[in-house]
Amino acid sequence: MSHTNITVYGAYWCPDCRRSKKFLGEQMVHFKWVDIEQDDAGRAFVEKINHGKRIIPTIVFDDGSFLVEPSNAELAKKLGLQTQARMKFYDLIIVGGGPAALTAAIYAAREGIETLVIERSTLGGQASITEGLENFPGFPEGVSGAEFAERVVKQARKFDVEILQAQDVDKVSVADEYRVAHTTDGSEYCAHAVLIATGADYRRLNVKGEDDFIGAGIHFCATCDGPFYKGAAQLVVIGGGNSAVEEGIFLTKFAKKVTLLVRGTELTASKVARDKIAEMSNMEVKYNTQVQEFRCDGKLKTVVTKDAASGAMGELHPAAVFVFIGLNPNTGLVKGLAALDPYGYILTGHDLAHAPMTPSSSSRERVLFAMETSVPGIFAAGDVRAGSTKQVASAVGEGASAAIAIREYLKSE
Repeated sequence: MSHTNITVYGAYWCPDCRRSKKFLGEQMVHFKWVDIEQDDAGRAFVEKINHGKRIIPTIVFDDGSFLVEPSNAELAKKLGLQTQARMKFYDLIIVGGGPAALTAAIYAAREGIETLVIERSTLGGQASITEGLENFPGFPEGVSGAEFAERVVKQARKFDVEILQAQDVDKVSVADEYRVAHTTDGSEYCAHAVLIATGADYRRLNVKGEDDFIGAGIHFCATCDGPFYKGAAQLVVIGGGNSAVEEGIFLTKFAKKVTLLVRGTELTASKVARDKIAEMSNMEVKYNTQVQEFRCDGKLKTVVTKDAASGAMGELHPAAVFVFIGLNPNTGLVKGLAALDPYGYILTGHDLAHAPMTPSSSSRERVLFAMETSVPGIFAAGDVRAGSTKQVASAVGEGASAAIAIREYLKSE
C-alpha cells in the first residue's frame, strides 16, 4: 500500500467515521485517528480546511490531499484499489479472498485457468487479523496473520490472478451454461465455474471499543492466539455455549485464571462440557454478565460489565478477551440457489446425499465433484462450507481440493 501516513479526523458518535475506519482497517491501511471532540488542534484543523465547517470524517493523505465524508468507493479509488475487472468473462470466479480462496486461485492460475478473485474486505480473510499463526506447517517460529496474508496475496499475483478489492458480490446466478457473479456496483461477471469462499463472520458484541482491539487484545480463536498469553494472570472468555467452554478450558493451559462471562443464568453448553468446567480450579463463571465497553491505555486494559439482575457495574482487567458467541456464514449470495444446512452453511459433495432434494440437485445424473454444491459448476470451500473446521491449514487444503475439482469439472464441460 503506497499510503502510509493517513490521518482520520472524526468523532466516536459519527457513523460515517466508523464506516471509514472499518474500511481502512479491512484494507490493512494504517492510519492515525484524531477525535476532534478531544483534540482542540484537530478540531481547528478540520474547520480550517473545510472553510469554517466542522465536517467529519475528514481524511488527510500522505500527499497532503484530503477527502471529506468520502464513500467507500471514493476511498478505494484514492487508495488505488482495483474495483473493476479487466474482462467480463473468466474460466473461474472466486468470491472471497481468504486462505481457501487464494489457495484455489494459485492452484487454478498455475494451470492456465483464467481466474478472477472478488473480495469485499481484507485479503487474507480472518487469518489476516490473527495475531500469529503458530500451528501452520512450515513456520516453526510462527508467522503473523498479516505477514501470512501478504505472502499468499503476493503468490497469487505472481501467477497473474486478477483480484478485485472493496467489491461485494451480492448474488450468484445461473444463465444457461454460465455462472454469473453480480456485484453491488451493478457489474456482472460471467464464468464457467464459481467458487464460493466467503467464510463466516464471528458474531460481535457491538459495544464501545470492540472494533479498536480486534486482533490486539480481542480474539476469536483460542487455538491461534491463546499461546501468546502464556503466563497471563487472567483471560476472559465471552459466551456460554460449547465453543466458549471448550476454548476456555483450552486457555487454562496458558493463563493462571480464565473467567467465563455468560449473559444468561446458565450455560447452554452440553452436560459433558459443563462437567468439565466444574472440575477446573482456575476457571470462574460469571452469570447474568453483559459486556458494556472495552477501554484502553495503549492496549486493552479494562472490560466494563453490567450485572443483568442487579444492574451493578463492574470491571475486569484481563490480558485479553476471547469472544465465542457464534458464527454467521456469508451465504446470502446463494440463498435460494444452493442447498444449505440448517445453520446456513453450504452443503457440498457427500453431504448433499443426506440433504433434502432441491430443484438444482434433483435432476443431477452424474456424481458430484468434491466441494461441488447442489448447483453444477458452483463450488464452496473454507469456513462457509458445512463441515469445515475453521482452521487456516484446513482452509488451505480445501482451497487446493476445490481447485483440482474445478479443473476436472471444466474438462467435463
